[in-house]
Amino acid sequence: MVRKKSMKAKKSEVLKTLQNLGKTIYGQLLAGEFPWVEMPSRSTRNIRYDRELRQYVLGDKRIRRVSRNIRHIRPFTQLIWLADVAHQLIEMGKTSTLRDIYYMAQAYDVDFSDQSESDDIITDLETLISYAREDFNIFPEERSAIYGDLTIEYTVPRYEGKRINLTIHPDGVMIGPALATSDFIDTSADIVLCIEKGAMFTRLIEEEAYKKFNAILIHTAGQPPRATRHLIRRLNEELNLPVYIFCDADPWGMHIAQVIISGSANAAHLKELTTPDAKWAGVWASDIIEFKLPSERLNELDLKRLKELERDPRYAEGIWQREIHVFNRIQKKAEQEAFSRYGLTKIVDDYLPKRLDEMKSY
Repeated sequence: MVRKKSMKAKKSEVLKTLQNLGKTIYGQLLAGEFPWVEMPSRSTRNIRYDRELRQYVLGDKRIRRVSRNIRHIRPFTQLIWLADVAHQLIEMGKTSTLRDIYYMAQAYDVDFSDQSESDDIITDLETLISYAREDFNIFPEERSAIYGDLTIEYTVPRYEGKRINLTIHPDGVMIGPALATSDFIDTSADIVLCIEKGAMFTRLIEEEAYKKFNAILIHTAGQPPRATRHLIRRLNEELNLPVYIFCDADPWGMHIAQVIISGSANAAHLKELTTPDAKWAGVWASDIIEFKLPSERLNELDLKRLKELERDPRYAEGIWQREIHVFNRIQKKAEQEAFSRYGLTKIVDDYLPKRLDEMKSY
């Protein structure tokens, strides 16, 4: 199975883009100019929901960061330093974490007040060069996992060409940089099933749900890291596997599903993190009633989040509106694990077979 664009080719593109950025800055200095860069604005006023793309995108407003402006000197310097680090990472075939970048800066006397400032400059670089941080080898800490009959081939140095099947480890395989950038070789899977909670992910492995449903299982660990969201998109696009999302029955679970489907406002500058045809397969508010699940009252934060979802255009119709109405009516929430009331195998034996069959008509 061939990827649309090899990782090596993409890294080459990113490297060239960074080099061109350096040449532009150097040219400005030679011309006697104060160096500057221009990029799309990430302000909330410039973020809109694109119904055709089915995700948030940036509008036309742009900002210029000019070293002549004393208020811009600090973020401008941080940005150019980071671009140089990204260039080095790609050339050396190395990866770095978001936390690494924060501490590396101290060695170069590049001052970040805290990691949130460092992370924000990384996002600025993404916006400036139109590539995700993962494309220039900066990743968050690993916390998601994958399990199922999928053979991958690594593309990273020292492991390039090595193949493994993702049933190799009984706890699943961590989704890190090497796995996220690997090539897909072969699979017998028919679907991808994304699971919010680690305990449920483990349960489904133990009950061999990957065999019963011919599924690749992905533990999202709550809202999935971007590398995991990109991997989900790749499984859908490159292998034509339908994606189903299984979360807790609460407003936060709904949001996790929607982030996989249509992304987030924070990543509006990126286009390869969404899986628009993925489907939210539960747990639904209506399941709390139908299955008489053990539940708790929605607290103040839950209700506030629910109101936010009501105002979000992505939840304006279909199953989303239906389930928001149910949440408002019953004022209750339930966890995935609530099905254990009926025994440890209820999910695999009853709920998921019926729900996955039902989802074919959505």
